[in-house]
Amino acid sequence: MTEARDGEPEFVVVGHVSKPHGTKGEVYVWSLTDRPASTFQPDLTLLVADGDGRDPDPDLPALRLVAARPYRKGFLVLFEGIHDRDGADTLRDRYLLRRLEDTEPLAEGEIFYHQVLGLRVVTTDGNEVGRVTEVFEVEPAALLEVEGPSRSFLIPFTNQVVLACSVEDGTIVIDPPQGLLDL
Repeated sequence: MTEARDGEPEFVVVGHVSKPHGTKGEVYVWSLTDRPASTFQPDLTLLVADGDGRDPDPDLPALRLVAARPYRKGFLVLFEGIHDRDGADTLRDRYLLRRLEDTEPLAEGEIFYHQVLGLRVVTTDGNEVGRVTEVFEVEPAALLEVEGPSRSFLIPFTNQVVLACSVEDGTIVIDPPQGLLDL
C-alpha cells in the first residue's frame, strides 16, 4: 500500500478480480472488505493494483463501477469502458484498491488489518512473542502470523486470546491457551 506522509496507507485492498464473466465485460470479484455493500456500488471509483497488489498500477486508469451484483461468494462487476470479454480479461488476477479517505469511518474498537502489521505481541505476563507479519482471514477467526526470534506462530485474533490491541502503543497483549505457543 502506498503510504501517505503520516505513515498510513493511502489505499486499501477491497477485492480480487478472479476472471471475466460472460461476454459483455463483467468480471467476478472476490470481496476482501468487511463493507462490500458500500464498496461495490455504482459510481464508486476503484484502482487496479500493480503486480505486487499494494499500489495503483500507473499504466491503468481508475475504474468507475457501472453495476455490481452479488454472485455466489463475490460480486459480478461491470466497469465503465470495459465492454467485452477481452477487456475484462485484462483485469484477471488483479487486486482492486479503494482510497482510504473514501472508506467509512471505523466503529469504536475496530481497526484496519494493515494497522496490525508490525505490532509487537506480548503475553499477559510480559513475555515477548514477536511481531505481526501477516493477517489471514480464515474461518472461524482471523489468524495473526507472528514472527518470533526463533520461529513464527499463528495466533487466533479473537477476544478470548487477544486481550488488548493498541496501535498507539504498538502492542498486542495475548492470553494464549495452554500449548498454543508450543505448536
